[in-house]
Amino acid sequence: MTPADLSLTVAHAVRRAVGDGDLAVSELPGRLTVERPRPGGLGDWATNAALQLARPSGLPPREVAEVLRRRLLDVPGIARVDITGPGFLNLTLRPDARAGAGRLLVERVRREGMRYGYGDALAGLPEDRVHFRVAEGAGPRVRALTAAVAALLRSQGAPARVDEGGGDGQRGGAGDLGHGDGPRLASPSPGSPGTHGGSPSTHGGSPGTHGARPRASRGAHPGVRLHARPPHYDLAALPSDVRQWALLRPAPHDRVLDAAPLLRQTESGNGLFTVQYAHARSAALLRNAADLGFSAAYEDGPHDAHPGAAELLAALGDHPAVLLAAARQHAPDRLARHLEVLADAFLGFQHTVLPLGDEKPSAAHRSRLALAEAAGTVLAGGLSLLGVSAPTRL
Repeated sequence: MTPADLSLTVAHAVRRAVGDGDLAVSELPGRLTVERPRPGGLGDWATNAALQLARPSGLPPREVAEVLRRRLLDVPGIARVDITGPGFLNLTLRPDARAGAGRLLVERVRREGMRYGYGDALAGLPEDRVHFRVAEGAGPRVRALTAAVAALLRSQGAPARVDEGGGDGQRGGAGDLGHGDGPRLASPSPGSPGTHGGSPSTHGGSPGTHGARPRASRGAHPGVRLHARPPHYDLAALPSDVRQWALLRPAPHDRVLDAAPLLRQTESGNGLFTVQYAHARSAALLRNAADLGFSAAYEDGPHDAHPGAAELLAALGDHPAVLLAAARQHAPDRLARHLEVLADAFLGFQHTVLPLGDEKPSAAHRSRLALAEAAGTVLAGGLSLLGVSAPTRL
């Protein structure tokens, strides 16, 4: 069962509860999200559907969660449903439900390519909420943040656009990204699974994340006014990939990354090299497999249970939710951190892909190669959104 399957399953459980008269809700939420539980959480997936339905139903969130829990336990493929916190539903899948998920996921990545994770969840945002103006003289961090945030928003269907040289250079105009390195940022909105609160807004975020705030009309909720920390050194002489990563990998309120570690080709302490190296290794595995006379073709089998494969599949499965959250929260740093997680998972798995010694290529090798190819595709797509290249050789 994929996250999309589970979202539909949760929506069906809600409709059944409404139809049975257990929930009095006149209008269902437009989107019921299913995400990975936060560290320390239970199960394979979590949803805040009960929190979204609590107010319109007039019931406490945990009571709504119990109504949905009874119906979700009847679903084939779901082994266990736990209620945590104020009313989050944590879903544990049966082993047989996980088995086919790898093939479906890899097939989807191969079908969608670098656009895997793109969607239309933010297509309905008003244009003035995703119209950025960069003041004349804006610094490099403002420009990098604006371009990345706009790219993320467009990946989720929002009509984001950027105007250069807008505004009068004065701080305080509604939605101006500021003069120098002082973009206005929106305060986070609680409510993603594993946190407390309601559903996330389209311009907020999860606790501890911030993002560049687009132009809003007068009278819109202004959020907390913060400023990104400007670079503490001259970035002009840095290679473009290093410059982009140094500016976008930290949250806007954090200090820009120091350049020296990013210029060393090592996986230790250099997230940029780790991600680019992982992509290059994926490309190398495909070349080496071609030399050995076999190609990628994912098949269900015991290789799904390999710890490295399971971790990599989980990271790949999280990618669409990360893209949507990064777009909603205006947080390119969230995507950068996810790419590091994905790269680490791939690099821990890559050694299982090719046959060893006199071993002949098997269905397991073809499946692992397909998974490696999918990882490279997703890494390339994520780097592209950040304005960073994805080399095939390093």
